[in-house]
Amino acid sequence: MAAAECRIIVDLADRERASAWISIGDRVMGGRSSGALQPGDGAAVFEGRVSLENGGGFASARSPPGRFDLGGAEGIALRVRGDGRTYRLSLRTDPELDGVSYQAAFPTPPGRWIDLRLPFSAFAARFRGREVSAAPLDPRRIASFGLLVGEGQQGPFRLEVAWIGSYRDPRAGEP
Repeated sequence: MAAAECRIIVDLADRERASAWISIGDRVMGGRSSGALQPGDGAAVFEGRVSLENGGGFASARSPPGRFDLGGAEGIALRVRGDGRTYRLSLRTDPELDGVSYQAAFPTPPGRWIDLRLPFSAFAARFRGREVSAAPLDPRRIASFGLLVGEGQQGPFRLEVAWIGSYRDPRAGEP
C-alpha cells in the first residue's frame, strides 16, 4: 500500500502498545478457549486455542480504549500473516466491554504476509456473536480495535499483526 493511501493508527511492532491489549475469551461464559495478543519481533502475535467444549468457541483481544476519528477514511487497512483461518476485525464506538461491536471477517492464506483493506461498509453490528440491528458504524467515533477468531474453527490459531491503519483513495473527491 502506498504511504499516501494508508495512515497507521496502531503500530503493533511497538512492544509496549501490543502489551496493552486485553484478552477476552469464551471463559466468561464457561468455555475453554484461550488466546492472547503478545508482543513479537516486528509484529504482535494473536495466538491460542479455540475449544467448542462447554458451549464455547471464540478467543479475542482488544486494544485499550482511545479516541480515533477516522472521519475522512474509507475503511481499515491492516498487515497480517495468518494460518489459513478466517479472523474478524472488531471496531467499537463505545469503550464499554459488553456492547455492540462492528465486525468484518477476513481470510488469511497460511504463512504469507498480506495487506488488507476492509471498507467501513463491510462492518456489521454484532452483540455477543450475533448480528443485530444498530446504527451504522460512525468512523468518527471509533474507541477501540479488536481481533477475534471463532465461528466453529476449533484448534490452535496464530495471527501476526504488524499494524492497523485507515485508508483513503487519494483520488476521492476528484471530478
